[in-house]
Amino acid sequence: MADPVRLFIVAGEPSGDRIGADLIRRLRAQRAVTLVGVGGDALGGEGLHSIFPMSDLSVMGLKDVLMRAPLLLWRIRQTTEAILKAQPDLVVLIDSQVFCQTVASRLRMREYKGQIVLYVAPSVWAWKPERAPGLKPLYNEVLAVLPFEPAVMKRLEGPPTTYVGHPALTHTSLRATQPQRGPLLLLPGSRRSELKKHLPLMRAMATTLRRHERISDFVLPTPRHEEAFVLEEVRSWDVPVYVTSSTVEKWKAFSEAVAAVAVTGTVTLELALAGVPMVTTYVAERAQMSRAAQYKIRFASLPNILYGDELVPEVIGLKPRPEDVLAELEHLLDDAAAMEFQRAGFARIRAGMEKGAPEAPLVDAAERVLAHLPQRLSIPT
Repeated sequence: MADPVRLFIVAGEPSGDRIGADLIRRLRAQRAVTLVGVGGDALGGEGLHSIFPMSDLSVMGLKDVLMRAPLLLWRIRQTTEAILKAQPDLVVLIDSQVFCQTVASRLRMREYKGQIVLYVAPSVWAWKPERAPGLKPLYNEVLAVLPFEPAVMKRLEGPPTTYVGHPALTHTSLRATQPQRGPLLLLPGSRRSELKKHLPLMRAMATTLRRHERISDFVLPTPRHEEAFVLEEVRSWDVPVYVTSSTVEKWKAFSEAVAAVAVTGTVTLELALAGVPMVTTYVAERAQMSRAAQYKIRFASLPNILYGDELVPEVIGLKPRPEDVLAELEHLLDDAAAMEFQRAGFARIRAGMEKGAPEAPLVDAAERVLAHLPQRLSIPT
């Protein structure tokens, strides 16, 4: 019987937490696993006792980072020391690129020779491609969730990169038909800073569309650690909104929803893989807008990036634009052809992600993680 895999795992936000939990389930289908690290409810459900709250790492944008710099630096030191003390078989760092890269850099500066895998590739294809070679000494391998990323990383001389798909491929199925009526999904983000910026916009959508013939009700999935905050915020709205932190209820809502309005994050990929028509939006910081202009970033939402053209509307700016978001939503709800156009594009995206690229076919994430384990003798039974 083989020894349990001693894994140190770090997830800094809900999407990474879900990815980590999916990885642990896949690993445990083949090997026993013991966990140390940082995570949220999903990894907690797999037995992880987080060394500090995952919400400490949930930041977005320069303003957020600067405000929480002392706490983030403390958590970087704490995570680095915990890894050095634990001496795990493998370190898996999930997304949260700045935090994870800083931890990996500090470990290598401390002459840590262990295997470090980054799960979710940094967007070197979108901005600062010169970052890629600097990642090579840090990570033994990058596990990419988008099929074109391995080729980009290779061209830019980054670390070895393998396409492993996204857990939403397993947790969702592409809807066979489009509901004529159902919930409108409100998806304002998973971080407190995102929620504060986008909840007023979601309120405007719900208030204006409450009597739309195709909308039965409003559902707002949110992380468990933000549920109380969101419930308090929506309490004053003029329209009832069902707030849930249940993953089961979230996927059920995805299967029933007539459409969604969502911030341009990982959730837009989950919606696309489930076949839910959407309008995307984001209230950005000036630095984010400047970076997008500098690097000529064409699209912000993952469905458009994967499709290679404008498949879903993007309403992005320095201030909320409720009128523009509402106009796009009403057009989507009232135009069957617009919905079918999106659904056809989502089907193409899902087919591509299920297969992978010719030079980077889909590989099981657990298989790649197990390949990095040190060779140890099995214990006779």
